[in-house]
Amino acid sequence: MSNRSLAPNKKRAIRKSNPKPRIPASRAKLLFALGAAMFAFLALIAQLFSVSIIRGEYWTKKAMAQWSRTTYLKAERGKITDRDGTVLASSYTTYEVGVNPQNIQADDRERIANILSIYLEMDYDTVLAKMSKTRIKRNSDPDNPTYELLSQVKLKDQVDKEVISQLNAMQLGTGVSYDADVKRDYPESGYYAQLLGFTNVDGDGQTGVELTYNSYLSGKDGHLTTNTDRDNNPVPGGEEDIENPTPGGNVRLTTNTGLQAILENALEEACTVNNANNAYGILMNPNTGEIYAVGSYPTFDSSNPPRSDAKQLLELSKNRIVTDTYEPGSTFKVITLAAALDSGAISTSTGFRCSGSLTVKGEKIKCWKSGGHGTETLAEAVANSCNPAFMSMALRMGVDSFYNYIYAFGFNESTKSGIMGETSGTVLHKKYVRDADLARIGFGQSISCTGMQLVAAFSAAINGGELLKPYVVADITDADGNVIVVQKDDGTAVVLKNERTVVRRVISKSTSDTVRTLLQNVVENGSGKNAQIYGYSVGGKTGTSQKYDEDGSVSSTRLIASFIGFAPVSDPQFVCLIVVDEPKVPSVYGSTVAAPFVQQVLASSLSLMGVAPDKSNRSASVPNVVGMTVSEAVSALREAGLSATYLEEEANSIVTAQAPRYNTTVVRGSNVILYSNGYAFYNSTVTEEVEMVEVPNVTKGTDDRIMVRDKLEAVGLVMDCDINHCTGYCMTQSYAPGTLVPK
Repeated sequence: MSNRSLAPNKKRAIRKSNPKPRIPASRAKLLFALGAAMFAFLALIAQLFSVSIIRGEYWTKKAMAQWSRTTYLKAERGKITDRDGTVLASSYTTYEVGVNPQNIQADDRERIANILSIYLEMDYDTVLAKMSKTRIKRNSDPDNPTYELLSQVKLKDQVDKEVISQLNAMQLGTGVSYDADVKRDYPESGYYAQLLGFTNVDGDGQTGVELTYNSYLSGKDGHLTTNTDRDNNPVPGGEEDIENPTPGGNVRLTTNTGLQAILENALEEACTVNNANNAYGILMNPNTGEIYAVGSYPTFDSSNPPRSDAKQLLELSKNRIVTDTYEPGSTFKVITLAAALDSGAISTSTGFRCSGSLTVKGEKIKCWKSGGHGTETLAEAVANSCNPAFMSMALRMGVDSFYNYIYAFGFNESTKSGIMGETSGTVLHKKYVRDADLARIGFGQSISCTGMQLVAAFSAAINGGELLKPYVVADITDADGNVIVVQKDDGTAVVLKNERTVVRRVISKSTSDTVRTLLQNVVENGSGKNAQIYGYSVGGKTGTSQKYDEDGSVSSTRLIASFIGFAPVSDPQFVCLIVVDEPKVPSVYGSTVAAPFVQQVLASSLSLMGVAPDKSNRSASVPNVVGMTVSEAVSALREAGLSATYLEEEANSIVTAQAPRYNTTVVRGSNVILYSNGYAFYNSTVTEEVEMVEVPNVTKGTDDRIMVRDKLEAVGLVMDCDINHCTGYCMTQSYAPGTLVPK
C-alpha cells in the first residue's frame, strides 16, 4: 500500500484523536438563561431610561394628575380709567361652579340638582344630566365596556359671591366645587362703548381698547397644586405648589368722562332728530393731539353687548371716526385754503369771480349757488363756501404743489391714534389726476378720508401749523403705578406712555393765524352761524357730501352732513367734528344738521373745563317752544331776540324738538332749529354748499303727469305724487314757482 493511499486515513485518524469538546446540556441551558436575562436586563434599563429620562416629564405629569389637583388662579385684569382716574373698566372676583359626580351619593343627587338649578338659574334636567355624566372606564373591554362617573364637570361660570355664600349654606358636600374667576365691569357703561369694547367670558378682549391692549391688560395667570386622594379630595398636611398670578397693567386714557357724556348725548340727539343712519364725532385738543371724547350713535351697553346678533354687534362696535371713510366735502376747503395761502398761490387780497360754475378743460363744474356769488374777496369766498373759488385755488397751486400739502397734512396714511380699526382713506394717485379732478379735490370731492384724519389735518391748520399725532392712551402702568417699560428684541426699550408728538410742520404760523381768522368769519357771517357761542369766539366750516350707490354712481339722495369747529379762536382749546350719515330730512345742510350739535358740545365743554370767555356780545335765553305750533314758536323766538329755521309748510305743525335746548344762553339773533311733526326743517336763506335750483311753474293747467315729471327732472328735482290718482293735469305744487330749493 502506497503512502498516498494511507494519507487520508491518517488524517481521519488525527481528527478522531482531537474531537471538539461538547457543552453539556445543563450548561447550555444555563448560558441561554443568562443571555436571556442579560437581554431582559438591558431592555429594562433602556425602558427605565426612556421612562425616567426621555419621557420623564410626561410620566411625572401623568402621575401628578393622579395624586394632585391643579387650580388655575386667574390674573386680575388691569383697569381702564379716564385721564382723571375715573374707572371705566375693572374686574371683580366671581366663581366657576362645578360638580364632582363621583363624590355625590346617588340618593342625594336630585336634592343637590334642585338646589343648584334654583340658585344658578339653570334648567333642572340639564344640571341633573351633568351630575350623572359618565365615561368609559380605562382598560375596559371594548366589546363589553364599563362606565364610571366623571370626576369634574363645569356647571356655570361668573357666578357672584353672594350666590356662592348661599350655596355654601346648603351643605352640598364635596361634590360641588367653586373656583375663583374674574368678571369685567363697566361702571360708565352708558358711554365709551365703541372705544372701550368688551371682553368674552374668559376675560379676553374682543373689541376696542380691551382688544388692542389685551396683552398688557390681561396679566399672567398663576396656579395652585395640592395633593389629593383617589376621590380627588385634598390630603390633610399634603404639599402645595403655588405660583401667584401677576395682575394686568392699568390703561389710562386721555378722555374726560364729563366731556364724553356731552359728546355722546349730542350725537344721540343729532341722529334722532335728523332720522339719520348714524352720527359720530370727536372732541380733541388741537394743541396736543389728546382725544377728550370720541363716539358713535347708535351704541350699546358694554356690560351687556347684544351677542346674539353678531352682525348687529359688529356694526355697533365700529368707532366710525376711524373706520368709516367719506368724501369730506366743504370741510376739506380748510385744507385747500391753508395750502393755497402757505404756497403763495393766493393772498388775503386775492379776489374771485363766481358766475355759478367754472369750466375746466371743457368740463363745466357748478357752484352750489345757482347764479353764483359774483365778485368776492377771499374772506367772502370762504364764508360763502364758494366752489369756483376753491377750484381756482387748487388749479393755481397745480398737482405737485397741492399734493405735497395733501400728503403733508396726513391724508392717505393712518394717524395711528391707538383706536381700533383705523383706516387711511383714499387719495387718487397724482399721475392719474386731470385738471377737473384737481378742481374737485379743491372743494372736497374725489378724495376720501376718515374723520380722524380730517380732525388731525384741521388741527394743524389752526394750531400754528404743526401736524400732531392724535392719541387716546395716556400711559399704561403696573399694579404699583409705575409706567411699564417693554424691552424689545433688539435691546431697545419702549416706554408705554404717550405725549405731544409733532409729525411734521405743514404750514407757517402766520398762515395758521390767517386761517383761524377766516374761519371765525365763517361762523359770524357765513354758513356756520348756528355754531356761535355766547361769550366765546368760534371758528369752523360746514360740509355736505354725496355718497355712492351700490352700482358706483353718485347718489342724489344719500348725503353726509358735517361740521368742524373750534374755540376760542385766538387760543383753541377744543376742536370738534360731528358727522351725520344719511339724515332723512327734506333739506340737508351741515349748518343745520350738524353745526348746532357742535355748538352744543363746544359750549358745554368750555363751561365744564372753566375756559374763560374771550368775547363780548349780546345774549339771549332760548325759550321752550316744544308743544307750540311752528307759528307760535316763531313768534316766541322773535320776542326773545332769536330767529327760527323751519319750513313754511310746517306753520300749523307741532314743534316736537328744538336746537339749542330751552334755557340755553346764545348770541342774540341766533337761529333756533325747529323740528315738528309735519315737515323737518328747512331754511332757504342759509348759504351752504348744496346746489340750489329754481322751482318751475307746473300748475298751468296744461301739464299732465309726464310733462310735470320731465320739467322737474330737467332742473334736478323729483316729482312726488300718487300715481294712482294723478291722472289729469297738475293743479297744485308744494313749492311756489321761483322758490330756491336744494337740487
